Amino acid sequence: MIDASEIRKQFPALQELYNGQPAIFFDNPGGTQVHERVIYAMRDYLTRRNANTHGAFETSRRTDQVIQEAHQAVADLLGCDADEVVFGPNMTTLTFHISRSLARTFQPGDEIVVTRLDHDANIMPWVLAAEDSGALVRWVDMDPETGTLDMADMQEKIGPRTKLVAVGYASNATGSINDVATIISWAKAVNALTFVDAVQYAPHGLIDVRALDCDFLACSAYKFFGPHAGMLYGKREHLERLPAYKVRPASDRPPGKWETGTQNFEGMAGVIAAIDYLASLGVEYGTARATASRREKLMAAWRAIHEYEIRLISRLITGLLGVPGVRIYGLTSREDWERRVATVSIRKEGTTPRQLAETLAQENIFVWDGNFYALAVTQRLGVEESGGLLRIGLVHYNTVEEVDRCLEVLEKA
Repeated sequence: MIDASEIRKQFPALQELYNGQPAIFFDNPGGTQVHERVIYAMRDYLTRRNANTHGAFETSRRTDQVIQEAHQAVADLLGCDADEVVFGPNMTTLTFHISRSLARTFQPGDEIVVTRLDHDANIMPWVLAAEDSGALVRWVDMDPETGTLDMADMQEKIGPRTKLVAVGYASNATGSINDVATIISWAKAVNALTFVDAVQYAPHGLIDVRALDCDFLACSAYKFFGPHAGMLYGKREHLERLPAYKVRPASDRPPGKWETGTQNFEGMAGVIAAIDYLASLGVEYGTARATASRREKLMAAWRAIHEYEIRLISRLITGLLGVPGVRIYGLTSREDWERRVATVSIRKEGTTPRQLAETLAQENIFVWDGNFYALAVTQRLGVEESGGLLRIGLVHYNTVEEVDRCLEVLEKA
């Protein structure tokens, strides 16, 4: 079982005092705190390796090595090959980049499927691509009562004219995990491509792009204890055949073909460290041997993390259900906890999400309020005009005691 008290010692931000008091970080869906290995790795890069690429001198050669290792680390995280990993500033930028190229393959009358449960970064790039190409956008509804995707509507919307299906792995607003494997199989049946936004799922569970058989998948390291860096998986065949918008000296082979401009090399060093930290949990708290591959260690780590996070979900949801006036927007039944990540959005009668967030902030409990760029969700739920939602997001460095403290403040608010 994860020992959060030991893990917390490895996160410098968790040792800091804010307004003279320790903080409770429940703002994790917007970005987790950074492991000490990440900080050291980025400082080490800037101290001992800082240069541009492909030079004849030592620091440039060291940078080339960091780039190579970073692509392999992400490949181990996602279950793919290193040349199928593209780095960029963030998931949003990478999605716009690939959507611009895919738009050149769409024709008037083609259909692109998006959902009302997604972050806007997996909606608007495709809406704009449709506008540019004359394609049609088909919207898949969500169930406002459970905060889950309407799978019957999804199956109906995927048809012979569908060219791409964009779907999130887990909702950053309601926490629900989508059955992406089934959705991908429906898309493949009509020869449509699939783009999966895994940003919210990546801090909570194992990703296996080979098993999913998705065409593209994106995530961000700052959501899993690393620096601000985005990563895109693309099947090799697509990265090779699609046209990339790039300057002329850039490589014509992936992944360099898609990595425009000078990359964030210190960020890549931090990504390696973040993934290695996660892998270490598979040895310390999981079933992996020290001699196992990084992928095997990561598989064991996610099992251990999941077991611990279920305890946190149980404490939080059970507690919220007992707070008068609180409504949870998402799955709440015990049998459904395997279908959600530890992200829970609420409202409370008699107050607004911002007022709740301010009340919690006064007690050094950090949470987000608003729409979290899940604008389609808050609009569908009818809460956008009244302040959206209050979002509580837990990860494996959080504790049951922190959950109890949050519940205590919410009950008094």
